[in-house]
Amino acid sequence: MKRIWIHHAVIVNEGRKFNGSVVIENEIIKEVLEGDKRPEEACDEEINANGCYLIPGVIDDHVHFRDPGLTHKADMASETAAAAAGGVTSFMDMPNCNPQTTTLEALDAKFADAATKCVVNYSFYFGATNNNTELLEKLDKTHVCGVKVFMGASTGNMLVDRMESLKRIFSHAGMLIATHCEDQNIIRQNTEAFKQKYGEDPSIECHPLIRSEEACYQSSALAVRLAKETGARLHILHVSTARELELFEDKPLNEKKITAEACVSHLFFCDQDYKTLGTRIKCNPSIKTQADRDALRRALSTHKIDVIGTDHAPHLLSEKQGGALKAVSGMPTLQFSLVSIYELVHDGILSVEQMVEKMCHAPAQLYQIHKRGFIRPGYQADLVLLNPNHEWEVTAECIQSKCGWSPMEGRRYHGKVEKTFVNGDLVFANDQVDTRHRGQALSFER
Repeated sequence: MKRIWIHHAVIVNEGRKFNGSVVIENEIIKEVLEGDKRPEEACDEEINANGCYLIPGVIDDHVHFRDPGLTHKADMASETAAAAAGGVTSFMDMPNCNPQTTTLEALDAKFADAATKCVVNYSFYFGATNNNTELLEKLDKTHVCGVKVFMGASTGNMLVDRMESLKRIFSHAGMLIATHCEDQNIIRQNTEAFKQKYGEDPSIECHPLIRSEEACYQSSALAVRLAKETGARLHILHVSTARELELFEDKPLNEKKITAEACVSHLFFCDQDYKTLGTRIKCNPSIKTQADRDALRRALSTHKIDVIGTDHAPHLLSEKQGGALKAVSGMPTLQFSLVSIYELVHDGILSVEQMVEKMCHAPAQLYQIHKRGFIRPGYQADLVLLNPNHEWEVTAECIQSKCGWSPMEGRRYHGKVEKTFVNGDLVFANDQVDTRHRGQALSFER
């Protein structure tokens, strides 16, 4: 039995910020001590937090690790190393890989592969299609994080565009449904109009006009309507517009069945950034106006935005060549998600307690994750030490993602992840990831 005492920390947990310490015993948080209290029993190791924030490990409900099938640009090993370096201790991965996670066999294979590769904890979405709704009732709700529905463009056959299929999915999923909401008909019409005016590959500045506010709003409104009609548990991913915020209630998480995620990309960038970053910030839904970005930021201090994710989606830079149509969509942000949102804390846009609520507590509550997401005795010891007074700059050398780049390169941050613990084990310290560590499959209390 190994006991670790992390002391002289500023613990941020469940709406409070206080000086204290935590005792880890093997995988579990054994004690949470306020002030100068010492552990009841001797510890094998002591770690002086030196006034760093001690927070629960970040839970990212939205990543694309490209594994299996697209591992030339990312895989579970490389991206979970990036997660650990960024204070992300658990993730939920999307089904649009190759083969797609749209069969029970593909889902089982993905879990088996993760057990051999992942530095941090993991779960996977099952991908709904127009033709596989009969499988939804066979899913193990305690093992699978949710059902993913692409109500907009996707790869292969994953676009669910038949109303009868959508109604079956919303009626029979039996667990949280996470949706990508963009109206494909509106996007198709906009694409043709812009091609006629600007040629086969309009400039990147046209991207938010092609994948427009209207496309997002109409699709999100449809998802909300279907959820209300069927009683489904709906979670709309990567909300990107101020207008969509009208669809959500400003109520505590436990009082509603329709929730919203905002992503680092839409909280951090706006359309003015296309001038300097170009297709590096091309993603779907598109980065929109500064007014949209600022509305999303303001919503973080309300209950309209429930969680912060990343939509981490690595591509090689060679695949990002082109304009609004030819360059691929998606960017790697996972390693820098916590420190990016801490910049909003530093700038007074939200409090550190609110940051922890949206990135740690709320994902655990929303997905009903068993004993993670909080600093509580008896919970898994997924913990992060975040130094709020360590200025540093992102360089190519520090990037863990296999794709080898980030839109955050060259950016200076005011906070830095010093240490990351996963199930009681120190997996990141001194800018090094212990890639030998293996995380655990998440379990869900459903």
